[in-house]
Amino acid sequence: MKIASIVGARPNFVKLGPVHKSLKSSGIKHLIVHTGQHYDYEMSDIFFSDFELPNPDIHLGVGSGSSCFQLGEIIKRLENKLIDKQIDLVLVYGDTNSTLAGAICANKCNIKLGHIEAGLRSYDPSMPEEYNRILTDHLSNYLFAPTRNAVNNLKKEKIRGKVYYTGDLSVEIIDKTRSISKNSEILDILNLQSKSYLLLTMHRAENTSSRYFFIQLLETFEALKDNIIVFPIHPRTKKMFESFGLLDRLLKCSNVKTLLPVGYIDFIALLQNSLKVITDSGGIQKEAYLLNVPCITMRKNTEWVETIEGHWNVLTGVDSKKIVKAVRRQTPNSKYSESVFGNGRTSRVISELVSSIISH
Repeated sequence: MKIASIVGARPNFVKLGPVHKSLKSSGIKHLIVHTGQHYDYEMSDIFFSDFELPNPDIHLGVGSGSSCFQLGEIIKRLENKLIDKQIDLVLVYGDTNSTLAGAICANKCNIKLGHIEAGLRSYDPSMPEEYNRILTDHLSNYLFAPTRNAVNNLKKEKIRGKVYYTGDLSVEIIDKTRSISKNSEILDILNLQSKSYLLLTMHRAENTSSRYFFIQLLETFEALKDNIIVFPIHPRTKKMFESFGLLDRLLKCSNVKTLLPVGYIDFIALLQNSLKVITDSGGIQKEAYLLNVPCITMRKNTEWVETIEGHWNVLTGVDSKKIVKAVRRQTPNSKYSESVFGNGRTSRVISELVSSIISH
């Protein structure tokens, strides 16, 4: 029996690492298919290195483009690969274009489909990722839900596939990376002291397509001029700063340290040593929660509703005044629940479920 994981973007690679190792240790033939959705070294290859993953068995080389272009190209290039390799089960991860394309292709090729990180919902129709999640879940035969809330979401939607509660992969990923990241030299390279800076990321299409939001971000930087802000800048975000004619204004913010996207280990080192993190990422909200770092989310909603409790995560949208207020708010003193995302055995749980699935 052969299993193929379809991955193509940073969040997919992070989740793939422990799953691949667990499947391999179970003696399961597992192929890695890289769609090429992310292709820069900083957004792709470095994650294979960080997670000690082998080179992909198949690389589709799709590259950048609109969502429609990426979906179409992935499906077109993937179909024959799945058939030629006689794949019995496809695994997809999260909510990227590669996730949905892999799900559609598996369905049309009559191959069983498993969705890792199923059941998340923001209930925001403006988010492309929300449709990716919903469509993938409704196409899936096996749904591996990371939280009890995700299980409940799937039950409410009367999903046709089999739903399993697995816990979240981030618990074991963070546990391992937390110790490895102590060897990171990123703070020394940037001349930073622990808990002396804010960390910021922004990459979502709904945020980076608006010049107004970029101005709000710059006003945030200027209002927080007494705070060091570390800003690993996503390629799309940098491109839009230039397109909107705002790059010079960014470079004049002397308190902002811009850098290329960093590998996962270096990023976790930056995250766990930050005072707070400001982000529009889904995964970083959860990682910050697990690292006990207060998070300010530049969105009006979140699929990780568990992180909101106790004000460990605050939703501000891309609104400078709200972001600044949240930065200056006192750090939460309430206890956060370490078990809300599971017990750190998720990759083993998924591997055991997959073994059971393919044996039947």
